[in-house]
Amino acid sequence: MSERLHPPETPETPETPETPATTVSPTSTSPVRTRLKDRRPDGHRKISGPPRDRIGYLFLTPWFIGMALFTVGPILASLYLSFTEYTLLKPPEWLGLDNYREMLADPRLHKSLLVTFVYVFVSVPIQLVLALALALLLNRGVRGLSFYRSVYYLPSLLAGSVSIAILWRQIFGKDGLVNQVLALFGTEGVSWVSHPDFALGTLVLLNAWTFGAPMVIFLAGLRQIPTSYYEAAQVDGAGTVTRFFHITLPMLTPIIFFNLVLQLIGAFQSFTQAFVVSGGRGGPSDSTLLYTLYLYERGFGSFDMGYASAMAWFLLAIIAVLTGINFLFARRWVFYGG
Repeated sequence: MSERLHPPETPETPETPETPATTVSPTSTSPVRTRLKDRRPDGHRKISGPPRDRIGYLFLTPWFIGMALFTVGPILASLYLSFTEYTLLKPPEWLGLDNYREMLADPRLHKSLLVTFVYVFVSVPIQLVLALALALLLNRGVRGLSFYRSVYYLPSLLAGSVSIAILWRQIFGKDGLVNQVLALFGTEGVSWVSHPDFALGTLVLLNAWTFGAPMVIFLAGLRQIPTSYYEAAQVDGAGTVTRFFHITLPMLTPIIFFNLVLQLIGAFQSFTQAFVVSGGRGGPSDSTLLYTLYLYERGFGSFDMGYASAMAWFLLAIIAVLTGINFLFARRWVFYGG
């Protein structure tokens, strides 16, 4: 009788008790977790040392020192001096609001404000219209665009210089270029810079002549308008004028707003042109007495630095109010849609 073969029995291995998983608390400081925390996602270890922001602030320290000494310090000093009587020859004496009360009764200050407002609100629109017109012309693909752009931008760099102001005075003088051109047509001109009715107009033209900077900005904005808008309008039968008022102007409103704010602030701060053209007195008959020119006259002509400081802060308030009004009404006409 054959015996059945059975596979050999394997010895049973004793069961080892399962080791419970140890949970590491988030605050655990085990060596493994420490090594993982010290590694970046790319596998590199962190570099020990001061934080990067501290290094950045260290490199910015010279700028902060200059800001405090040459900007913030003088601003706070002028604010204090605006409440004092200060003639540079003796320590300032506290007056309170007397300087500001005197401004309310100063007829020359009122005249300078009127002249400045006329200068700003006439020259800035002319300047922006000229800038936009030339930007539209150059945007048509004129050959040598970079050359024309540089030539038209040049007046913005030079118009604030004394040399250009002297040249402008010669052009509009009694025997200047303007009168020489008028003489060709049998017309006798006047000394435009010495006539009360025309002197301010020469300054307006000088400021409007500095259209180069806003023109370059307008040109950059025109390049950002998608051509598909114009193509779709052309398919619908829209003409050039319709495309300009319904596509170009709405898409350029952020650029117009930006240029408007910058040029308004710059026009209120105009000084060199009026100083040179009028001989530093704002004449004739205070027709070119810009606010900054009168401020300079009171501060450095009469050495009334306290009153001049009060005038400076009043000018700051005017610019801030007008800028705030621009931002307030911008939501009604500035289009930011794509």
